[in-house]
Amino acid sequence: MSNDERAVPVILITGAGGQVGAELTRSMSLLGRVVAVTRSECDLARSEQVESLVREVRPDVILNAGGYTEVDRAESDSMTAHRVNADAPGILARAASELDALMVHYSTDYVFSGDKATAYTEEDEPNPLSVYGESKLAGERAVTEAGGKHYIFRTSWVFGLRGTNFLKSIARAAQTRDSLSVVADQFGAPTSAALVADVTALAVRAYLRNDRPLADGIYHLTASGETNWYDYSRLIVDTLASGGVPMRTAGDAIQRIGAADYPTAARRPANSRLDTSKLRNALEVEFAPWEAGVRDVLLQIAASKDVLR
Repeated sequence: MSNDERAVPVILITGAGGQVGAELTRSMSLLGRVVAVTRSECDLARSEQVESLVREVRPDVILNAGGYTEVDRAESDSMTAHRVNADAPGILARAASELDALMVHYSTDYVFSGDKATAYTEEDEPNPLSVYGESKLAGERAVTEAGGKHYIFRTSWVFGLRGTNFLKSIARAAQTRDSLSVVADQFGAPTSAALVADVTALAVRAYLRNDRPLADGIYHLTASGETNWYDYSRLIVDTLASGGVPMRTAGDAIQRIGAADYPTAARRPANSRLDTSKLRNALEVEFAPWEAGVRDVLLQIAASKDVLR
């Protein structure tokens, strides 16, 4: 703790308007006084704003949920991607070290090439294929090199009710288009922002209570199981249709294609599977299957008429 006089720890969350940031604002609410800032309140691309924020808040825990996530755009905007994904985490981590605060940072499966036949562990050597992946790897290294207390959580295929994500994009497309073609040869685990936030809360609570806290370092945090984008899209469309949401494209009408048939500016790893045993064993928990998180969000979408507008 950075200030023993404060009975209630101060928890700073950046990127509070995003998928993970919004869920962290919820999950952290019982652990301390939450200061949650959106991009409009602190632009991570502007170092002076980041430095000023930490000086003002003087947090006991920093959760950096902000990030440059436009993977394809990053190929032509590498400067901004690195400012947000690499420079800003370094600034926050160095400030956390000076305050003796805990730094929690979120990274991605895109730090790997996807060439491995099995799930990646934390000990596997990163080899990103894209500017986005390179910038996220640089952010990991900046946090580690700051030398303070830190957890780096790598996750994959994140979705939630907020923001733009594959789940919502497929749901919208199936409502408005006669046909869909989806890549079937890239594999990973769709992971709900709520799961990421809830697991983070377990780790932060253990840290604050000094109750078997995690060792500093990198951990993989995804839902259990695996799928591909095609099967994932089938579950999305079929679940919404069974929940009474009108679908113009039926699940069985979705076409299976290869990644080579859907070229993008940034290369994606074919294998995004992450081995989560290190984190599960440390926290003594199991992570829910990816299907459970997907269905939970889809049920909320089916109950709301505004989410997909």
